[in-house]
Amino acid sequence: MSAMTKRRVTLDDLAARCGVSPATVSRALSDRPGVRPDLRARVREAAQSLGYALPSKLKGQRVTLVASEAAMADYARNQFTLHVLEGLRARAEARGLELEIRTAAVPFEATFAAARDTAGYLLLSPETDAQIEALAALGVPAVIINSDDPMMRLSSVAPCNRTAAALATDRLIALAHRDILFLTRPGRRTIARRREGWAERMRAEGLCADNSRVIEVSDWLPALAAEAVAARVAAGRDFTAILAAGDSLATGALLGLARAGVDVPGEVSVMGFDGLPQCDLQSPPLSALEIPMQAIGALALDLLSDTLSMPDLPPRRVELACRIVERGSTGPRA
Repeated sequence: MSAMTKRRVTLDDLAARCGVSPATVSRALSDRPGVRPDLRARVREAAQSLGYALPSKLKGQRVTLVASEAAMADYARNQFTLHVLEGLRARAEARGLELEIRTAAVPFEATFAAARDTAGYLLLSPETDAQIEALAALGVPAVIINSDDPMMRLSSVAPCNRTAAALATDRLIALAHRDILFLTRPGRRTIARRREGWAERMRAEGLCADNSRVIEVSDWLPALAAEAVAARVAAGRDFTAILAAGDSLATGALLGLARAGVDVPGEVSVMGFDGLPQCDLQSPPLSALEIPMQAIGALALDLLSDTLSMPDLPPRRVELACRIVERGSTGPRA
């Protein structure tokens, strides 16, 4: 067979040769943990004998994090971005990669014009699918953080938004709450999935989850949430629990309820979504879904490293589980 027609060796070929899974081959070739030294050596020997292009050493290469306007707003208000960055920086240091951070430009495509020397991109909290489309169109190694590519052209890592919201709703229902409001700032698809998770569990239990059960605010500011919740109480309190789409909104809900003279959790329970350290500083301390933010940052860099080392790998959509941390803002329905 001539060099022009020879088929390129794939991870599946190596996996069949070594009698292991493609995922194991991927870990072995990218020097990730979880593979025995003898198996790692056997995989590399098979790669050499079959002519598989071994991944190049990534140490010293630069990767660029593009922080969207939404990501920077998170950074200024509730530190979600800060904790993701901590995970990214720690993993970059461990892998010997240089991490450059850029704020998304206007127009968005201009963000990449000044970073041509980068090995790959990380896009944090894209505001629209158009931004994802623009990045995918470049044809460069890239990973999305805190969202996903609906067309699966790019790998992504995010919290399990729908599942986590369903888990929180189930917990409130287990506390005998039936009238559970969803407090949100609509916009990004990730937030829409949180609303979907709440609505699915409410309807599964025969409970109301239509628009009358949703409070929407125009921004993630606690003051806006406090005003909206206080107005809802003034119109006649028809709920015993609030699930907020973010900790900042849940903090606002606590303020609004306090101003209206509503006891938390005696009369109304409040559950947040982020699990940031400042939850402990609220009065009462805020129960919340805890997102593994640092792990999201670290895994995003792992996905990008895999993409750089093994460009034949198909894009992956990874969601990380969240857990409920109950503090003082939730309790049984009175």
